Amino acid sequence: MTTLPAAGSLRPTRTETRTVDAAEVTLQDRDRTRPFLLLHGGGGVATMAGFADLLAERTHSRVLLPTHPGFAGTPKAESLTGVTELARMYVGLLDQLDLTDVTVVGNSFGGWLAAEIALQKSPRVSGAVIVDGIGIEVEGHPLTDISTMSLPEIRALSFHDPGKAPVPPAGGGTGPSPDVQALIGYTGPAMADPTLAKRLGELDLPVHVIWGESDGIAGPGYGKAFADAIPLSTFTLLPRTGHLPQVETPEELLGALLDLGN
Repeated sequence: MTTLPAAGSLRPTRTETRTVDAAEVTLQDRDRTRPFLLLHGGGGVATMAGFADLLAERTHSRVLLPTHPGFAGTPKAESLTGVTELARMYVGLLDQLDLTDVTVVGNSFGGWLAAEIALQKSPRVSGAVIVDGIGIEVEGHPLTDISTMSLPEIRALSFHDPGKAPVPPAGGGTGPSPDVQALIGYTGPAMADPTLAKRLGELDLPVHVIWGESDGIAGPGYGKAFADAIPLSTFTLLPRTGHLPQVETPEELLGALLDLGN
């Protein structure tokens, strides 16, 4: 029997900046052997950092958490004109790191990005987990338009229990945050691609679609339509959870992710 090392003996998180095809990306690397690529949404890398730690410590996996170029004040290459181009950059990153059997996990915009990475058909990617993703158009289930909202307004729609929302930084202003502006730079104001739902039918790897029952950005009906568009998908609805399960109910999200893997 293999004895796993105690959590305290695992290697610390490393942060580095890599250049991939002229695009610069800042990357947090939690090396626990089995590779996961975690992709944050419009709330920025902070919305994924705690879950990255949890996933790495519980599974002793290698967990990569990049900051999408343009977010958190990082540089964005001119070649990164949309979501597909960003997906190709991340496939290039996996090539550069020489990783195999990678599970891509994305929340919100990161869920759309995870789908686009899977659609690149890279042999390095073995599965994807889409957590309250955006990007498709669903009749009768429109996305909430957050493009002009302040962070407090977005947080009110993102949590089942607003008391679990992180305290917004002081002096954040009332308009869209720089990260929301960076998000729109990739997605456009509609935050959807009318071709995505049809293209999802081309996926031939397992995809787990996980959704918060109380998501005020993209409701459960939207999530079910996302799963229905993918041939090899499984759909899991998390109770008492909003748009950011990795922040509001991380243990439940981890359990859903690992239950499917087992």
